[in-house]
Amino acid sequence: MTAVELIEKKRDGEALTANEIRWLIDSYTVGTVTDYQMAAMTMAVFLNGLNAEELAVWTDAMMHSGEVLDFDLIKKPKVDKHSTGGVGDKVSIPLVPMVAACGVAIPMISGRGLGHTGGTLDKLESIPGFTASLDRERFTSILEQHGLVMAGQSESLVPADRKLYALRDATGTVPSIPLISSSIMSKKLAEDLDGLVLDVKVGSGAFMKDEASARTLAKTMVGIGSAHGTTTVAYLTRMNEPLGHEVGNASEIVESIAVLRGDGPADLTEVTMVLAAEMLMLGGIEDSTDAANRRLEQVIASGEALELFGEVIEAQGGNRHVIDDPSLLPKASHRFEVKAPISGFVREVDALAIGRAAMSLGAGRETKEDSIDPGVGITLNAKTGDSVDQGAPLATLAFNDHDRAEAALPFLREAWEIGEAPTRQELIIDRIDG
Repeated sequence: MTAVELIEKKRDGEALTANEIRWLIDSYTVGTVTDYQMAAMTMAVFLNGLNAEELAVWTDAMMHSGEVLDFDLIKKPKVDKHSTGGVGDKVSIPLVPMVAACGVAIPMISGRGLGHTGGTLDKLESIPGFTASLDRERFTSILEQHGLVMAGQSESLVPADRKLYALRDATGTVPSIPLISSSIMSKKLAEDLDGLVLDVKVGSGAFMKDEASARTLAKTMVGIGSAHGTTTVAYLTRMNEPLGHEVGNASEIVESIAVLRGDGPADLTEVTMVLAAEMLMLGGIEDSTDAANRRLEQVIASGEALELFGEVIEAQGGNRHVIDDPSLLPKASHRFEVKAPISGFVREVDALAIGRAAMSLGAGRETKEDSIDPGVGITLNAKTGDSVDQGAPLATLAFNDHDRAEAALPFLREAWEIGEAPTRQELIIDRIDG
């Protein structure tokens, strides 16, 4: 077979066979199928999709394009969580030590931010000394000793996805549901999991802007998990405004620590608790949401979850003292307040605008080559439903570069809608399982 034959077949809306898909992914991984040929294929998939059988094989071929992890020696249940990305979405950082403190092993492989959405690894690496680049031996050792590890994708894990992700970003095929779902699930299934919880974001600050698309993506990923024998549950959660009050990197670590102390923002805590409780039930630690919530509240109140977070920071080379002394984290030199132009109630805080403003400050990347400034960010002083007086601060910018701050301000001045009191929308939209 040849790449051209397969491109033409998918271009014309035909289904590829299992052998054709495996040959395509394997050949692309080793370089005999070129980037320009795979670009044509991804566009054909973007336009014509993959049926359920094609998608299952495509995901499996990607998963087996490199190393597949084996954690059979770890006797605890292994459950992970993945978010499709949002603004201020630091849920994974407090969630992981909470769930691990309850007896679940979490081999979390996370990503970096690109565009207006932040990345878990960028936030964690704002902690002085922390490294997310771990070889297999160190990854496994930390997981065995502490019950959790938070690392980046290694060179040998799902290399087909690493190549495809960069290609999709450059060819306008990122929003394809088959390509998104296979990208996420190939990495997660390679972790040798017993269960997986997915947080599929919906709204202006998410990749899925509407509920129908998000629901299709969630069902697709749950189906892939079930086809591979991994119990998978997805939640649709709202991302019209940022989660919590901090958007940045070091500042989101501070807010994550607040959740672990039991005094984090209500919206961030709510999403974290819902997903954490589901992980405990998938892991067989608890058999009901109420029991899971009680267990989670115990490890927060006792300080076990926070202590475990400190241990893992130290195990991955970081300074664990940031937990008690946030001044050890990077901090921007300058502050500027964006003030309310009129009095009234905050009807909306546009997550996309806030994310773009944060990226302009240097908290995010426009391209993969851009560097991150870990100390800059935005503090939201007013969120949806809050009443504000004219001249009151809506947001505080923390910045190091005046030109970057000037670039961020137009986004922020358009982010708040102020008027009559809004109707409250639930954060958790739906739960989807197999």
